[in-house]
Amino acid sequence: MNKPRKISLARKTAETDIKIEVSLDGGGKANIKTPVGFLNHMLTLFAKHGLFDLMLKARGDVDVDIHHTNEDIGIVFGSAIKKALADKQGIRRFGFASVPIDEALVEVSLDLSGRPYLRLSAVSSRLSALKKEEYSLNYLKQFLQALVNTAGITLYVEVIYGEDSHHIIEAVFKALARALREAVSIDPRIKGILSTKGSL
Repeated sequence: MNKPRKISLARKTAETDIKIEVSLDGGGKANIKTPVGFLNHMLTLFAKHGLFDLMLKARGDVDVDIHHTNEDIGIVFGSAIKKALADKQGIRRFGFASVPIDEALVEVSLDLSGRPYLRLSAVSSRLSALKKEEYSLNYLKQFLQALVNTAGITLYVEVIYGEDSHHIIEAVFKALARALREAVSIDPRIKGILSTKGSL
């Protein structure tokens, strides 16, 4: 029986106060409470489609902007994933998923390499310039950048098609969840770490 890969973390700054609990071997349960309603929805479906158990409570200075809260949730989430993976023994390491939602199609490829890198290819630059209060592709990129930086993930997100920003962003979160589920899963044939260097 493998050791449970579950972690709890907290981070408090002058701008945000965040508590998170993540289980990589869960069943898709989520309890998300942040002041960013759209992100709550995205993280709930992320847990469902990744089969991760996720508890997240956050407060932040959203009266100014959602930027700090959005980014700091990404930081804490990435830190939790990295700590839950521990030494990465036996994991498949790589993950890929392609997810369609109506007119939107998104592909995600990732490597739990320990080397943070993000490439987000969007079909239309105008989608990054939505009204300030909406969860735009700019906010998505900020969240993903914080996540990859702290988790140590090489992440490629390709938006193949899409016109509706909600559909695009939802497809990104679902594809990310499915790709990460594949990458963190244990393969009994893998002895140690899946790298010729012997470390990730």
